[in-house]
Amino acid sequence: METGLNDKVAIVTGASRGIGRAIARRLSEEGMKLVIAARTGELLEELARSCPGDVEPVCLDLRADEAPKQLVERTIARFGQIDLLVNNAGATRRGDFLTLTEADWQDGFALKFYCAVRAARSAWPHLCATRGNIINIIGVGGRTGSAEFAIGGAVNAALMNLTKVLADRGISDGVRVNAINPGSIATDRLKTRINTLAAERGISPDAAAGSMAEKLGIARFGQPEEIAELVAFLASARAGYLQGAIIDADGGQTRTL
Repeated sequence: METGLNDKVAIVTGASRGIGRAIARRLSEEGMKLVIAARTGELLEELARSCPGDVEPVCLDLRADEAPKQLVERTIARFGQIDLLVNNAGATRRGDFLTLTEADWQDGFALKFYCAVRAARSAWPHLCATRGNIINIIGVGGRTGSAEFAIGGAVNAALMNLTKVLADRGISDGVRVNAINPGSIATDRLKTRINTLAAERGISPDAAAGSMAEKLGIARFGQPEEIAELVAFLASARAGYLQGAIIDADGGQTRTL
């Protein structure tokens, strides 16, 4: 698929592992110049070396108020433009609503929600200049409430609304804004949950994975590369009529409208 992304510039947050790592590699394969960000510098450096294109790793804590702005400034200093912002950073603590602390809630919103707000605000003028894109990587937990995913669900729902808000503004400013809601994707985080379930039940990891998939009502878990492929499509001109779209890439897990 010809995406027309060659020589364009992207920022990918949360790029050191899992979905973000796959997105960075896929966009680099399309010829994009990248600035990748996360808190784990060693993993970022390794990813940058493994990508075929021009990639600058930036190690910083995106929970800090000024960090997203600094990331945008680094990108402009290095490449002179921004064509795509992929807001992927952020993992929220799971647990029952009554057991989660005030600090847990603040941390969840600081990294995943406020980082996206601040990065979008800082990158917006540059995206207007290139008629660029924002793609928010959110999660299906924002569609359906769960007592075990109180913080993540609330953050994800807020990000879906933010996507619609920015898309509305983007119509007049020439910036396309869309989102992807991944379901259960085979990342290290999911593997940890599978191993925990296996240990609790005294069963094999494969049996635990099958039990978890069955409970979710899906045939299998997704792969990070499948989300990355969707990002490449959304960033391309082929998706030019998509504005404010929120795509559930979850194997059919979400059955509500």
